[in-house]
Amino acid sequence: MRHLVIVGILVLVVAILTSFGLHSAGLLPVQASEQARSIDWLWNLEVTAISFLFSLIVVPLLYSLIIFRRRKGDSSDAEHVEGDTRLEITWTVLPLFAVLGLAYLGAYSLAETRRVDPDAMVVDVTAIQWAWKFEYPELGVTTTELYLPVAQQVVLRMESPDVIHSFWVPEFRIKQDVVPGHLTEYRVTPSLVGEYKVRCAELCGTSHAYMESPVVVVEQAEFDRWAMEQQAQAAALDTPEKRGEVLAANNACVVCHSTTGTEGIGPTWLGLAGSQVEMDDGSTVVADDAYLAESILDPQARIVKGFPSSIPPFSFSADEVADIIAYIETLR
Repeated sequence: MRHLVIVGILVLVVAILTSFGLHSAGLLPVQASEQARSIDWLWNLEVTAISFLFSLIVVPLLYSLIIFRRRKGDSSDAEHVEGDTRLEITWTVLPLFAVLGLAYLGAYSLAETRRVDPDAMVVDVTAIQWAWKFEYPELGVTTTELYLPVAQQVVLRMESPDVIHSFWVPEFRIKQDVVPGHLTEYRVTPSLVGEYKVRCAELCGTSHAYMESPVVVVEQAEFDRWAMEQQAQAAALDTPEKRGEVLAANNACVVCHSTTGTEGIGPTWLGLAGSQVEMDDGSTVVADDAYLAESILDPQARIVKGFPSSIPPFSFSADEVADIIAYIETLR
């Protein structure tokens, strides 16, 4: 009994110290959304449970190795133990109830992250190799950075035209896959003004590591000013060339194609319009409007020499293709 009491005290002491150390280590980034509250609460509970289970295993093990080790010159046999039915039932039933309890708490936390606010602001998100595009249908604004008002729920309607991506802002805690052919939703209520980053958490190709965009959480008044500025800029830049430039940026065209003459994943756009382009099969074509339109919609239709392509077809409208071509023609 004396050993059980000592081990019990040591288990509690080590569990408390381990839990305190893990909670003090700053394992999680700052909490910046209402949905993060229930997630962090469950996380802290699990860290505490893990600390206790760690101590429950390690402390008796080390205590036994030290106290009950074979002494020098001792050649006797240890006591033969058949087993303890009550102990076996206990260590089966208690973990079962613990798992069921955690399952309930996990379901509750999931329900909290999906709680619907009927007045939520809608933002359409497009994830594309290798960039993010954010469209505010109620405002008529499209950007490459996500602006959100604090303390208002936002529903992100997300889709991808190419491969699986994953929307992840660590400070918001929630992560949601963006799957081609499916519209997925992500609800978040920002709770802390600040600047964050959305990262792609699904390996999606060559430039996956650089698929980041700013996320800016501001007060409602500042968000309204930003929206008006964006609307004014959109009205001032409403020309085919400018629309094409915005389309190229928002759809990650300039990630592969430079506009300065430097080589990238794809051939540069500088001086491309009207030039002679050598194909992978040795033929040469003129980069006229028809060729540019074909290459924009289906990058693998004709492969430029030295630039093997694995990019899937794009779904631009005829007007959007014309705008992008108008922009390319200004790059001389």
